[in-house]
Amino acid sequence: MDIQDRKLLVAAIENGTVIDHIPAEKTYQVVALLELDKLDSVVTIGQNYSSEKVGKKGLIKVSNKFFTDEEISRLSVVAPKVVLSIIKDYNVVEKKTVETPDELKGIIRCNNPKCITNNEPMQTVFRVVNKQLGTVRCHYCDKEQDIKMVELV
Repeated sequence: MDIQDRKLLVAAIENGTVIDHIPAEKTYQVVALLELDKLDSVVTIGQNYSSEKVGKKGLIKVSNKFFTDEEISRLSVVAPKVVLSIIKDYNVVEKKTVETPDELKGIIRCNNPKCITNNEPMQTVFRVVNKQLGTVRCHYCDKEQDIKMVELV
């Protein structure tokens, strides 16, 4: 058996999005975040595939779904550096690595219990201070936080 025969194959999709290079332990967090369990279209989820980039990876194929910029921004909080492939007529027409944007609006909750966003009905706003370390700063209370320790709104 040659190496090509030993690879796991996942069915191709005609139109939709493939989310690849998800750290394996984050696969189902991405499913929940994007509410993929509520879609009527076919969703294929694979976990613990071997990956030179991340060790073990997750892979999600979503038929007939193209994600909005807001959904991609939410995804960047949980799993930055994943690769999105846009598929049309069984061909990859666009491939991009998800980057955390410079500003996060209404995506994460401030960890400061005294922050106005935790006491008044208003949208949170964070500036990304350091993308490498995952440090964000609340626009309202100025508290710096580790993006891995924040709660999604």
